[in-house]
Amino acid sequence: MSQIHVLKRALNLTVNGRLTSVEAEENTPLVYVLREELGLKGTRLGCGQSQCGACHVLLDGVSVPACDTPLWAAENKAVVTVEGLGQPGAMHVLQQAFIDEQAAQCGYCVSGILVSAAALLAKCPLPSEAQVREALDPHLCRCGAHNRMVRAVLKAAAVGVAT
Repeated sequence: MSQIHVLKRALNLTVNGRLTSVEAEENTPLVYVLREELGLKGTRLGCGQSQCGACHVLLDGVSVPACDTPLWAAENKAVVTVEGLGQPGAMHVLQQAFIDEQAAQCGYCVSGILVSAAALLAKCPLPSEAQVREALDPHLCRCGAHNRMVRAVLKAAAVGVAT
């Protein structure tokens, strides 16, 4: 019986503004590297099939499912997780709006929703309600907090997003 050898190599990426190098197999899903190698537990693994949105991160400003993004696709790119929103000691305006609007119940889906909302507001600072709903549509929330999440994103847009 032959053995399969998985080749690991060093890959460079910038995560939450910090240049880092990870030693991994290049097809490893980004979510595993973020959670297990870098200790960033805010990015959740939900379905593992790019269907629920819990694992979304920003990759060069675009919201992508980290469960379906191979590590090689993030090489030499900027990755932002929910931990990278805002500044040390100061929440991102979206995070505060989610608290103000009580837009999370269990919170499992919220990290992916926050980064997708941040991508929307970076692209469209004053979105309509329909645009917010479209941006959040790929995200599943079993708690039924979508209407509060939409209100929170609109509130954050009205305050102005500082990333």
